[in-house]
Amino acid sequence: MRAAWLRFALGLTLTLGLIFSLLLWLASEALDAWVEATELPSIAVETSVEVLARDGRLLRAYTVADGRWRMTVEPDAVDPDFTAMLIAYEDKRFYNHGGVDTLAVLRAVAQAAWQGRVVSGGSTLTMQVARLLEDSGTGKLKGKLRQARVALALERHLSKTQILQLYYQVAPYGGNLEGVRAASLAYFGKEPKRLTPAQAALLVALPQSPEGRRPDRAPKAAILAREKILAQAVSTGVILAEQAQAAAREPMPTRRQNFPALAPHIADRVVAAAPDTQLHRTTLDAALQTRIEELATQAVAAHGDRLQVAMVVANHSTGEVLASVGSAAYRADARLGFVDMTRAFRSPGSTLKPLVYGLAFDEGLAHPETLIEDRAMDFGGYAPQNFDKIFRGEVRIREALQQSLNLPVVALTDALGPAKLMSGLRRAGVDARVPGGKPGLAVALGGVGVTLDDMVGLYATIARGGVAQPLHFTVDGSGGKSQSSNGNGVAEKTGLRVMSAVAAWQVGDILSGVAPPIGAPVNRLPYKTGTSYGHRDAWAIGFDGTHVIGVWMGRADGTPVPGVFGADLAAPLLFQAFARVKRKLEPLPLPPPSTLMVANASLPQPLRKFRARNAAFVAVDAPAVDFPPDGAEVELMSDGLLLRVRGGVGPFTWLADGEPIVVSARGRDQLVKMPSPGFVELSVIDSTGQSAQAKVRLR
Repeated sequence: MRAAWLRFALGLTLTLGLIFSLLLWLASEALDAWVEATELPSIAVETSVEVLARDGRLLRAYTVADGRWRMTVEPDAVDPDFTAMLIAYEDKRFYNHGGVDTLAVLRAVAQAAWQGRVVSGGSTLTMQVARLLEDSGTGKLKGKLRQARVALALERHLSKTQILQLYYQVAPYGGNLEGVRAASLAYFGKEPKRLTPAQAALLVALPQSPEGRRPDRAPKAAILAREKILAQAVSTGVILAEQAQAAAREPMPTRRQNFPALAPHIADRVVAAAPDTQLHRTTLDAALQTRIEELATQAVAAHGDRLQVAMVVANHSTGEVLASVGSAAYRADARLGFVDMTRAFRSPGSTLKPLVYGLAFDEGLAHPETLIEDRAMDFGGYAPQNFDKIFRGEVRIREALQQSLNLPVVALTDALGPAKLMSGLRRAGVDARVPGGKPGLAVALGGVGVTLDDMVGLYATIARGGVAQPLHFTVDGSGGKSQSSNGNGVAEKTGLRVMSAVAAWQVGDILSGVAPPIGAPVNRLPYKTGTSYGHRDAWAIGFDGTHVIGVWMGRADGTPVPGVFGADLAAPLLFQAFARVKRKLEPLPLPPPSTLMVANASLPQPLRKFRARNAAFVAVDAPAVDFPPDGAEVELMSDGLLLRVRGGVGPFTWLADGEPIVVSARGRDQLVKMPSPGFVELSVIDSTGQSAQAKVRLR
């Protein structure tokens, strides 16, 4: 009887065990089918578009479509202490459960039954991610079940690291901040890679009550929440008690900081060029960009509310733009700060002159020591004057460029032909826009529209030995100028030759002799200034052995700035910019072996003195008024006016307004008393009857 009862009991137990196992299996299968049938929310979280510096530092970020800051962040870019505190406080068994922590749920249910109220939650980090992805509620049973279901499904499709990454990106931190990286930048002004224990604790606490614990609005609540997290971190061994005590004394941030907004114009350009790209990597140096932006702000501070500035710093060897400032401030102000003045078409003034001289050297028209006349000239009705309306007579080409004389460069452009100059601009990658479409001699003096970007590229070409180097500001070289030939002579990535290495070196050598601005270091920086017609634009561009920098100043709306000169306004800023790039200039390369470095007397005969294209048709012995030159303003000295004749055969007779004042003079120089200031027409007649005239103003 006893044995039968035992057999019955054993059979019943086995039967019940099999039934229970079957029920568990069926429940498991049902649960598995239920989880597999889960319709998951999208895990492709929209994050802010970012523009990075060359070292990966954030230059600028853009909010997502709903105006929130939600930043991409990799798990290894978050401080390990933050992750350890987060798991210790929110989900101790995160790495051991499959999305739902059964023990935590049972504990929460038991505590609620015993206390009659909810004491602790049973949500895991995965469940929180599920809630945030679907933006579902937290308190209702239906919502909890949905979160549990989604959490179980997420764990089947994602790794623990991927789930953590989602939490890092979507956890709420108050206002329009989502994710640990956006919060760290907003509250601490730093990336979350290196956080203090106090900072990590605050970032763990905030998502529990993002509005109620915001340190900028509820600092007391934020402090209490931080202390709670620190205590938990000590009890779980994440940090030491001494660290928690020090963290508790750390000041709480009381306001949000602005997100990085360096190089805003460049950022807008790269994003507009590739709108579907999430991460844009540039060649900009973040630290240098900061210094140049600060310099630009300082430069306009004392010049009213309309003067604007733009600056570009580049490595001319690689074409990489290292800093670019499109305006003194990126805002809608009287300076029109949203306008990127590095791309605005403006008159370059005299900054095109180095290109003219370089091309003339290559054409065999001149040499740095060639003599050229700086006198009044008429080019088919075009009669330019020097900026100061003073003519120097016969000067060396070197002096003509260093003093930025107008007549010599127009004479060279006349000999070259404006088309040759325009071709040189195109080969250098300069998009030059000529009013009316037909270039004339006025192009040499700034009668053309160009951008600061292009002008810096032109000077980079000279600095590189005459080979064009288009500038770019993205690491793949796609930013800035086109990097391949377009059939119209635009510079290729390999570089088109604009002028010979000898001519480029000669231009650089001449520019290194330009006197620096008052107060600037005498460091032989090769540079050139320019002032456009009507004082609308002030330029200064220079280079050393590695870097090229361009400065433009003026008004964005194109109105004149009375009294503005490139030499007075832009040149000092250029030298200050170089000082912020480096402590000492790098030397220019040595002259090419074929460079002819001799004095004027040792030059080949055709190069000793520049002769215009029509020189062969002008009588060699015809007289000319050498001083005062035609159109000049001359100060009338107490001892008289100096008259000088060039050419012709003496003796000479001088007339003033048709009245003889010197008769049969053997010398070419005469000091003559003049009756009074005013306009006067001087004439000189030589012994052969040939004559020359000059109209001048005496003052």
